[in-house]
Amino acid sequence: MRPRPLMPPPAPAGYCGWIADVDAALDGDSPPAAVLHLEGAEAIDPGLDALAHWHAAGLRSVGPVWSRANAFATGVQFAFPASPDIGPGLTEPGMRLVRACVELGILVDLSHLNEAGFWDVARLEPGPLVASHSGAHAICAASRNLTDAQLDAIGASGGLVGIVFATVFLRPDFADDADTPIQLIAEHARYVADRIGFEHVALGSDFDGATIPGELGDVAGLPKVLAALAEAGFDDAEIAAICWHNWRRVLDAWWH
Repeated sequence: MRPRPLMPPPAPAGYCGWIADVDAALDGDSPPAAVLHLEGAEAIDPGLDALAHWHAAGLRSVGPVWSRANAFATGVQFAFPASPDIGPGLTEPGMRLVRACVELGILVDLSHLNEAGFWDVARLEPGPLVASHSGAHAICAASRNLTDAQLDAIGASGGLVGIVFATVFLRPDFADDADTPIQLIAEHARYVADRIGFEHVALGSDFDGATIPGELGDVAGLPKVLAALAEAGFDDAEIAAICWHNWRRVLDAWWH
């Protein structure tokens, strides 16, 4: 039986689109904005009946998995040294979830997804491939980080990698240690930029539930990250792209 189409609710008369809301927040013309995201799609049933309701409630980004298997795919467990090539790819409900997200304009986030699932999503060509909070496997060989082949696919799709701040995915020794220099964030950004271009690098953070460099602390420490990016050779225009313009481009592409 062919599944019924998932239709978003009609936009208000004169509405310009979801990216306009974010632009207005950035310009100070409206209150601050946040993007509703699900990290792990367990709140969505395998039949996807709940997805349109979540979309109507404002859902605009979803990661099919956290670091465990569910009805849609297999997430990578935290392992080091380890490849992200752990377990099978997308299930049939997972394939339908990605296609439905494309139809509704919900970004599909590949962070936490294993390598087989990553390539299943890439073959569907849903839009710019996005890993919202990941690092470079070449620097830190953790299962959660992206291989060079994955980085290449993200770049070729016009997507981006949000550089994670969690120390275990930054450090070559996988240490869960707050005494980790912020410069490692810039090192991962530099690696990704040198591999696929600064246009595909963004800030990914992961402030909640992870150990981050102590000198960073919280969002008030972000200027220190910008300083580290400058020390790593990024100019002002490239830093502006990493902080905002790259995310805006990708969100605009998904939020059709």
